[in-house]
Amino acid sequence: MAGVWRCMLAVVFLMCVCLWGSSEAVGGAKSRPRPQRRPPKKPKVNPVDVPSAAQNIDLQQMTGTWYLLNIASKCPYLLKHGTKVEPTVIALKYSASNQTLSVSTKTRHNHHCWEILQVYHTTTTPGRLLLKGPRPELNTDIVIGETDYSSYAIIYYQKQDKVTLKLYARSVDDLSEPMLTKFEQLAEKQNFGLAYLFPFPTYSHCGDVDQDHVINCVPTC
Repeated sequence: MAGVWRCMLAVVFLMCVCLWGSSEAVGGAKSRPRPQRRPPKKPKVNPVDVPSAAQNIDLQQMTGTWYLLNIASKCPYLLKHGTKVEPTVIALKYSASNQTLSVSTKTRHNHHCWEILQVYHTTTTPGRLLLKGPRPELNTDIVIGETDYSSYAIIYYQKQDKVTLKLYARSVDDLSEPMLTKFEQLAEKQNFGLAYLFPFPTYSHCGDVDQDHVINCVPTC
């Protein structure tokens, strides 16, 4: 019983304190304004440096089919599911009139083939493209770092302060050692060790996709 009385006394005391504070406010005493929290500063994001080789990128020559061979990324999804990635292929189509690059990505998820449709917008910087997000701060900067158009392409993706590198090839047979070595070296410059490299399967790619599995979205990685 003693414990119950202590609790009741504590409640009564708190009520008195609250009433006392409110009566002071009514009596004309000015209460101090609550300090306002400063809005958090937006992190400074340094854009990916455009390699000199990207200054002369011809988007028209980038059109066609590319197979995803490897990704360097610290994307949480890949860190958790990187051993279960599915074969992925993209098709690029350049529109000179709209200054855009249409991107169709086909991959498999839950035993179904999906097609993801996106539009990359050109910018005033050669070799740099923009994938618009739902808000400007969620835009993705895209840099075509290196390519010979006929065998390989290394593309950088930056969303806020996170960078991802992707290695594409025109054919699944274009797995030359120099190409893979170059990709690993460029990934290392972005602080990606071997633990952050995720090779993709080079077989069983998706073909035709049902309309129900065609979506427009902005992937997180």
